[in-house]
Amino acid sequence: MDALTLAYSPCPNDTYIFHAWVHGLVPGAPAVREVLADIDELNAMALRAEPDVAKVSFHALAHLRERYALLRSGGALGRGCGPLVLVRSESPLRFTNGGGPSRVLAGRRVAIPGELTTAALLLRLYAPDVGELVRMPFDCIMGAVRREEVDAGVIIHEGRFTYAAEGLRNLLDLGDWWEGVTGHPIPLGCIVVRRDLGPDVARRVDDAVRRSLETARVDPEASSAYVRRHAQEMDPAVCREHIALYVNDFSLDYGAAGEAAIRYLLSRAEELGAIPESTGRPLFWDDPPEEPAPDGAES
Repeated sequence: MDALTLAYSPCPNDTYIFHAWVHGLVPGAPAVREVLADIDELNAMALRAEPDVAKVSFHALAHLRERYALLRSGGALGRGCGPLVLVRSESPLRFTNGGGPSRVLAGRRVAIPGELTTAALLLRLYAPDVGELVRMPFDCIMGAVRREEVDAGVIIHEGRFTYAAEGLRNLLDLGDWWEGVTGHPIPLGCIVVRRDLGPDVARRVDDAVRRSLETARVDPEASSAYVRRHAQEMDPAVCREHIALYVNDFSLDYGAAGEAAIRYLLSRAEELGAIPESTGRPLFWDDPPEEPAPDGAES
């Protein structure tokens, strides 16, 4: 089999997870060719069906279900790790007792890290009457808020560790909101595999991702140089915090609680018309096929 195209972000959680696989340290794993890109571009690449295996947002997954299936390992899902809505420290935007918290963002201009990011989906679910959504690279959002180019910005990744030093204030933690109203952990990003590669390849890929992460956990120093190289100017302490926050037991396997959270997010977003209706394709690569409707019944 030719090398698979494996596309993921240069963020520490992804480079930590995939280091062992892409460096040939997972015996028997399929050969891969790495492609690193920002999450917004990863979502776009998957929409064009370019990579064989890709890290994408759960929001984007809803648009990819016909061509890609979800793996059970490698994802970012948890508690206390959701996107933050930031404003300038001196911004007049504050929650009050009147009109409900979501009304604070009504008609406001808010920066998002990509149209199909889970951050953008959560914002729309929280504040359906938000004003203009301004798409920009995630690492440009805090600067845009600081320069008053937007009223607020939804930040992801390491921004949650550094925003105070940028003169910004946390207006809303979308993850805390979601956990509070649903009781579920928040699904952020996931790993998907092309359906046309077949179930045997999907099984091998899922196993490779899981074993790559297990290898990193046994010897985290082995991946440190690779992680730092792609983290650019990120402070080493922030880098470690980033991995600790976004890589957890759900990253090894979503399990029942993680799967329930994923299915709930997609069904809730579908009910509200925020994502396309399901095509009926199984969500995970190893889900059983959908049962056909009985003769004479509505399909």
